[in-house]
Amino acid sequence: MAFKELNPLLHSELRLAVMSILVGVGEADFVFLKQETGATAGNLSVQLDKLEKAGYLTIEKSFKGKRPCTRCRITEKGTSAFEEYVNALESYIKRP
Repeated sequence: MAFKELNPLLHSELRLAVMSILVGVGEADFVFLKQETGATAGNLSVQLDKLEKAGYLTIEKSFKGKRPCTRCRITEKGTSAFEEYVNALESYIKRP
């Protein structure tokens, strides 16, 4: 019985953390994600960009008054990829 391949995009600690959060809440702003993951702003930006380019989340930039606001929302493709990743991990854990 072969192991299921783990999605290399989600096999990064920070990207997996972001996806885990978004699976739970659906959408979150940059400040919340930064706070919850403990990531630096620069690293979080880079990882969000990779997830957006893969189609796993959408990023919407706007302003609240004079302050920038970046919101991230998980996509259907992102939810499916996350579920496949979790299922692959379960196959490792449940392996006899």
